Amino acid sequence: MFESAEAGHRVDKERFRREERELRAELLMAQNTLLRSEKPFQVLLLVSGVDGAGKSETIAQLHEWMDPRFLLTCAFEAGRNPAEAGRPPMWRYWQSLPPRGRIGIFAGSWYSRPIARRLAGKLARTALDARLEEINRFEAMLVNEGALVLKLWFHLSRKGQAVRLRRLERDPRTAWRVTRETWARTRSYNALQKVAAHVLRVTNTAAAPWTIVDGSDDNYRNLCVGRLLLDALRERLAAPPAPAVVAPVPRPAIDARNVLSALDLGCRLDDRAYARELPRWQGRLAELVRRRAFAGRSLILAFEGMDAAGKGGAIRRVTAALDPRNFRVVPIAAPTDEESAQPYLWRFWRHIPGAGRVAIFDRSWYGRVLVERIEGFCSEADWLRAYAEINDFEHELVAAGAVVLKFWLQIDPDEQLRRFEAREAESYKRFKITPDDWRNRDKWSAYQQAAVDMIDRTSTGRAPWIPVEANDKNFARVKILKAVCKHLEDALDKD
Repeated sequence: MFESAEAGHRVDKERFRREERELRAELLMAQNTLLRSEKPFQVLLLVSGVDGAGKSETIAQLHEWMDPRFLLTCAFEAGRNPAEAGRPPMWRYWQSLPPRGRIGIFAGSWYSRPIARRLAGKLARTALDARLEEINRFEAMLVNEGALVLKLWFHLSRKGQAVRLRRLERDPRTAWRVTRETWARTRSYNALQKVAAHVLRVTNTAAAPWTIVDGSDDNYRNLCVGRLLLDALRERLAAPPAPAVVAPVPRPAIDARNVLSALDLGCRLDDRAYARELPRWQGRLAELVRRRAFAGRSLILAFEGMDAAGKGGAIRRVTAALDPRNFRVVPIAAPTDEESAQPYLWRFWRHIPGAGRVAIFDRSWYGRVLVERIEGFCSEADWLRAYAEINDFEHELVAAGAVVLKFWLQIDPDEQLRRFEAREAESYKRFKITPDDWRNRDKWSAYQQAAVDMIDRTSTGRAPWIPVEANDKNFARVKILKAVCKHLEDALDKD
């Protein structure tokens, strides 16, 4: 795979100075066009490769050629830092994504850790391939969200690497970059080539292809990368809008029976039983989150349901059992400008709790397949692919040690109307009712069908949906607490 990059390309100083002037001007113009575009997109430039191949020098050259205020450069090591404890491996990269209109340069990327672990013998070939498939889906999601993903592998022959490292070592200005660990890694050169060739082959997709860059000559390498970035920007900026994709809409069940219509909304818990059961299960939850085993896990609860279904009250009964220092309630509303400048799931990744913490989402990432689907805020293709993207997201959370539970609180239209009217009658509750709530009642059937499709497609063994009969608030609150305790205890008992 790397043979074509070993041609030993050379560009002399005079040619470099001549071509640099034009390239620099064109890159600045393309960057400015991206910033001012009516529909800006984010650009991700992944820079990977062997030690000594000039990755840092090329990144520095791009900063010199372009406006550095609108470049976001992040360096990632293969190891983990304390902030990542209990969070999925991809969390660090989601935090660093550039907003639309900006260019992000990743020195090291989501490929660094799998490659390093494979070289160290800590990752089996089958596990590596599974991780690479997850990465392919992640990159496809970025591209579907509008990102331009460019992946560069900087290559040097083994001899060329040794020559370059010695040159860097002799120069006082660059000697600090060559350490004992650098020389130690050169001993695994052949193994790295084998692993890298496999990684690049498996992840060289149409959505996000790899480009191998000859790193033996600084001038050639810098011009090559600059032109690659310029050509990709120009092509994308000149491309016509993508045609709308017509996607098949899920069909409702023939007999109209589904996971929500099958619920018995007549379930009740009288006040005396509620006064007994509520503190019992709150106490049990308080004990579970104080177990030593929970220090290596996290708890993520997502609450969805029809308006006035009792989500807020249920959340308060859960948080009453928790130490306020260790939980966070995340209310989800319409995205802010900052959130709209990122892929859809970004605003949820930023709130993922670390080990020993609890995050409770009052509405959640399921807005894309509920309100956005029904109100037409996204295309059919967007919300249909969201099911798989959400399943991938939750799979990563669970794999990192999170206990993920999702509650749908179901009430009937008559009970909703009663609660709406009660809210309007009480001054301290009146803020809870808005014109949108009344308008949404006219779309009751659409929301019910969307909820059924959502539960069908995203209720998994690892991150289940728990439908809750919520006409009676006492019953709903205790059922939710019981479910949290049961699933959390099952998870902790496995540790």
